[in-house]
Amino acid sequence: MNVQTQALRAYAQNARTTQTPRGTEYELIARVTHRIKAAAEAGPMAYPKLVEALSDNQRLWTTLAIDVADEGNALPQDLRARIFYLAEFVQQQTSKVLTRKGRITPLLEINAAILKGLSGRRTNR
Repeated sequence: MNVQTQALRAYAQNARTTQTPRGTEYELIARVTHRIKAAAEAGPMAYPKLVEALSDNQRLWTTLAIDVADEGNALPQDLRARIFYLAEFVQQQTSKVLTRKGRITPLLEINAAILKGLSGRRTNR
């Protein structure tokens, strides 16, 4: 390992420790969204990877739902309710996808909208 590689690794580790909660949420959602999309595009042979990515997405949304259900959450009540509703929808849609009765597109669109919100970009809605 050369000095440049060591410096890059050290910087990356330091950047992660100073990341904001919003940045951490963005990174987690982006990572799981990418995994879902990649597994879906890879076709039927990647079904186990798709199941794993969808399961991770469900865990992420469950965590978000628990967080916004907490009375100490500082987000506005309306936003908390919408996030909770989305978490419920993600659970239901994921079940449909896993039983091959639903599409992945709505899950990807929801995650993309959340990513836009976390990044501060406006959506066209």
